[in-house]
Amino acid sequence: MSGQPHGAEVGEAAAAAPALRVLAVDDEAPALDELVWMLGRHECVGQVVPAGSGEAALRVLHEEAVDAIFMDVQMPGLSGLDLARVLSRFSTQPPVVFVTAHEEHAVDAFELNVVDYVLKPVRDERLDQAVRRVVRQIHGRETAGEASGPADESIVVELAGVSRLVARSDVLFVEAQGDYARLHTATESHLVRVPLTTLADQWREAGFVRIHRSSLVALGHITEWRTEGARTTVVVGGHELVVSRRHTRALRDLLVRRAQPLGRAGS
Repeated sequence: MSGQPHGAEVGEAAAAAPALRVLAVDDEAPALDELVWMLGRHECVGQVVPAGSGEAALRVLHEEAVDAIFMDVQMPGLSGLDLARVLSRFSTQPPVVFVTAHEEHAVDAFELNVVDYVLKPVRDERLDQAVRRVVRQIHGRETAGEASGPADESIVVELAGVSRLVARSDVLFVEAQGDYARLHTATESHLVRVPLTTLADQWREAGFVRIHRSSLVALGHITEWRTEGARTTVVVGGHELVVSRRHTRALRDLLVRRAQPLGRAGS
C-alpha cells in the first residue's frame, strides 16, 4: 500500500534495527508450520517462536519477551481476539497482526488496535507488508517516543467485499464525499463512513490539517506550495489540491515553522 520511497525508508529502518523476535500462534499445526516458515524467511525477522494455542502463547508472553505477535483469530479456548484483549492490559503491548481465514473480525481487530489483518491463504507480498508495518510501528515508537505525538492507528476499509486495515500514516489526504470521507494513500483510495469533520478533530495531533472545507491533508506529505494570482494549491502525493482563502495563512505558517529547523541548519 505504501509507495516505493516510503518502503525504502522502512527498509533502511529495518536494516538498522535488530531483527525481530516474533511469536506465531495457530491451533492448526500445518498452518502454524507454514506461518513460522514464511516469517522465518523474512529479512526483518530473526527468530520465530511457535505456539499452538492462545494459552500456550500467553505462557510464552509471561516467560519471555517478543517484539510482535502474528496469530490466528478463531482458536478453541483462548481465541486470538481474547488474547488481544488480554494484551491490551499489558504495560507494554507488542504489535499484533491477525492471520486468519475469517474476514468478519476486521472491525473487532480495529477496535483492539491490531496493526494488520492478513487473510489466508497468506501471500508472501501480503505478509511482507504486514511485517514492514510492524517494523514501522516499532521503529517509530523507539525513535520518536511519546513526544512525537499519538501512535499510529488503523482504519477499517472495505475493498471488493473484503475488510482491510489501512494505517493512518499511509494516508496522504482525505476528501469529503457527502457524509463520508475518502482516504487517499500513495496507491489507493478508500471510502469510510466517517465525516471529514470527525477525522479533522481526531487526527489533528497526528499532523493532519484542514486546507478546505472538503479536504484534509497530512502536513508531512506536502511537497509543493503554489500561488497563482488569488489561487493557492499544495501538491500531496502528486495530487494538486486547492487551499481555500480561509485556510491559506494558517497553512503557510505551519509549513514555514516546519521548515525553519532545516533552514537554520543550512545557514
